[in-house]
Amino acid sequence: MTASDDKIRSAFENKTWQEIKVTDSWQVFKIMAEFVEGFEKLAKIGPCVSIFGSARTKNDHKYYGVAVEIGRLLTERGYGVITGGGPGIMEAGNKGAYENGGKSVGLNIDLPFEQFHNRYIDRDKLLEFDYFFIRKMMFMKYSQGYIVLPGGFGTMDELFEAMTLIQTGKVARFPIILVGKSYWSGLLDWVKNTMLEAQNINPEDLNLYRVVDTAEEAAEHIFRFYEKYVLKPNF
Repeated sequence: MTASDDKIRSAFENKTWQEIKVTDSWQVFKIMAEFVEGFEKLAKIGPCVSIFGSARTKNDHKYYGVAVEIGRLLTERGYGVITGGGPGIMEAGNKGAYENGGKSVGLNIDLPFEQFHNRYIDRDKLLEFDYFFIRKMMFMKYSQGYIVLPGGFGTMDELFEAMTLIQTGKVARFPIILVGKSYWSGLLDWVKNTMLEAQNINPEDLNLYRVVDTAEEAAEHIFRFYEKYVLKPNF
């Protein structure tokens, strides 16, 4: 029997009402503590852009270099960089900001594999989370833009949640830039030719994002967007 099997069996074990009540009550306090710590630290950082992408990207990959350059370009114009705090593209974004003397923020998540915080995060700007939903809210609340490089399920999760919240008017409009036309083309063709054709989205929803190939294009789109709009929190 695997650890995964044990976890599933444990989840379906009969529990008394008192056991459920006590567990849920303590979980509420833990959730509150993560919210409070996040709000207190991130409220002080000023305008930032979040960089997303795969934790599995090696440091000799072209997209690692692109993410480093994006971090550098953003900090040259006074923006901080927020990442998920881990390796791969996250490390690269933090590295570009950190080595250029800019603000480098890491929102790390406790996972049983793959995730460990990188060394390019400012010591006072590293947060550790147990709950994905709290971490995702921090990205949304304190980011002035999303730059999304090739990644996996986690990257898609962040991307589609951001587009959903903008589409439904739950957050203010902010730029979402996808880097790597060849990587994103299949997905975006499906969005246009399948989702749109089925009338599950509106034509204007295709304007929620921009697709670019270079670090310069990604950063420039952020800069141009905020030449027209006043920086403000998203909630």
